Parts: sequence; structure tokens; C-alpha cells
Amino acid sequence: MPFLISPVLTAGILADRPQPTLPADGGLVLRPWRAGDAPAVYEVFQDPVMHQWHARAADSVAETGDWIHAWHRAWEGEREAHWAVADAESGALLGRVALRELRLDDGTAEVAYWTAPQARGRGVAARATTALTHWALDEIGFHRLELLHAVRNEASCRVASRTGFALEGTKRSAVLQPDGWHDMHLHARIRED
Repeated sequence: MPFLISPVLTAGILADRPQPTLPADGGLVLRPWRAGDAPAVYEVFQDPVMHQWHARAADSVAETGDWIHAWHRAWEGEREAHWAVADAESGALLGRVALRELRLDDGTAEVAYWTAPQARGRGVAARATTALTHWALDEIGFHRLELLHAVRNEASCRVASRTGFALEGTKRSAVLQPDGWHDMHLHARIRED
């Protein structure tokens, strides 16, 4: 049965090219993950704040190395796109920004991010999210990007607001975390915003 509409983005829009390095304001760079980043990712995931807002923990550097390998495969399969957020001068890992839940036919994806403890409170997540959003909407041609965070995660809410993601509502009891079910704020940006 034929579709009445064409896909917003066609297969290969990401996988047919190398994952780019994206500049971000304030001396940041979004770059593809490297195997050598595994120890730094492991250290970030030892932080109690990460355990508060993420369902995953890291038991070893080998495990985070597997995550990085999976993030590369996700780009190749056009399922997700993950970047390391680093200081452009020193190369120090400051965080991660990603597009998850890619639906190329619909032109939609979900933005996700985290920051290393030493990078918090410096606008790193907002600057990285802004750079990723511009690339996804303006260069690649996504139509809609969503951003979800726990209602109680006020820092994430500030990032969403600062980067132009309008609050659309609350998804009640939507995500199970180690401490129970969390209501989630749903923010979104569309290309015309």
C-alpha cells in the first residue's frame, strides 16, 4: 500500500557520511566519541547526581567502552547520534549530547544530554544543545526535536528553556528511575521556531 506522504528524511542522511564535529559557543566542540573516552565516562557515572537522573550505572571502564562502541553502531544504523562535549582547547570531556529515538520518516528525534560534575553550572549543556539543535534542524532537516526531563530536575528544565524548547506538557508517571516513577516535562522545538 503506498504512502500518501514522502519521508521527511531519507535513509542514509546520517549513515552515508562520517559523524561530524560541531563547534559550539564558548570554546566547546561536539565530537564523535573515541575509545579513549571510556575512563572519563566511567568516572562521570560514579557521580551520585548521575544516579539520580539516569537509569544506568557503569560498573567498569570496559562497560563504558562498550557503550561508546554501541554509540558508533547507532550512528551507522541511524537509530541514535551521540557526541562527546569537550573543551576545544584542552580536549577535556565535559559531557554528552545526543539525538535519540530517531524517526527519519517523521523527521523527529529526542535530545538528551549530561554534563560531567566539573562542567555543571557553566552553561555547557545549553551551549551543546544549541549547537546540536541548529545542526539537526537547519543542516540535516529534522522537523521536530523533543526534550524530556524529570519534572524535579530543575537544571534540565533551565537548559530546555534557555535553548528554545517550549514546554508542551507533563507526561505523568512516564519514566521509571531507581527511586520510582517520575513525571516528565515534554519540551519541543520545531524547525519554524
